[in-house]
This record gives sequence, structure tokens and C-alpha cells, in this order.
Amino acid sequence: MRADDRRLWMWAEALDLLQGGERWQHRVLACENLQSVPCWEPAVDLYENSDELRLLVALPGVDSRQIEVVLDEAGLVVRGRRPIPQALRLATIHRLEIPYGPFERWIALPPGNYRLHEQFLEDGCLVLVLRHLRDDRAI
Repeated sequence: MRADDRRLWMWAEALDLLQGGERWQHRVLACENLQSVPCWEPAVDLYENSDELRLLVALPGVDSRQIEVVLDEAGLVVRGRRPIPQALRLATIHRLEIPYGPFERWIALPPGNYRLHEQFLEDGCLVLVLRHLRDDRAI
């Protein structure tokens, strides 16, 4: 490969990265204008201890009043929104990796019947504690 070829290749890669950043910025800012369409999904950890399931949903910067949790036979849905900070609206953005706007995450649960026992925010995560419902008729 000639030196000229390498420079052209590096320039093309740099332009691709810049264009990707601009597309992401436009997508995020466009999502802010869409009030109800989910634009991103938070990360989730799900683990089981004896008689309960615990879910940790990564939601730093999301107010608890902006979160809705729905539990049904099909699974669990967490939805809400992370608003764009006011200072960001008029700023020149050099890097934008944190997703803003409406979010929604559907989580399939292990087989069984559950009820939501606890829900709280801790260290930027929504903690959901689900308890197994016991079928007393089976005893």
C-alpha cells in the first residue's frame, strides 16, 4: 500500500466517524421532539435469589417520576424518558453518548407468576424486586 493510499483511507475513515456522530446527534435531538416514541433501551441485569427476582435497570439521570413499570403475564415493561439537560440544548456538542428522550425496555421473565414487591432508585439504577406468587391450591 502506498503512503497516499493510507492517507486517503484514514481521511475516509475520519469522515465516516464524523458523519456517524452527526447522524447520532440528529437522531437524539429528533427523539426529543417525539414525545411518545421510544428512542433507546436501558441496560438490564436480572438475577434470582430464593423466592425473588431482582432487576437492575440502568437509568442514571432519570427522575423516578419519569418511570413507569408494568408487570403482566408476558413479562415486564419499564418505560419513561430522560430529558435533555437545558444546558445541552444551546451547547456545541463535541460528544454525545448518553441517550436522551423516551425509552422503553421489555424484559422476559423466567417461568412463574410474580408480583412487584419493591421499586426504588439506587446509584443510578432502578431496582425492581419481584416475588414469586405461590399457588395455595396446589398444596
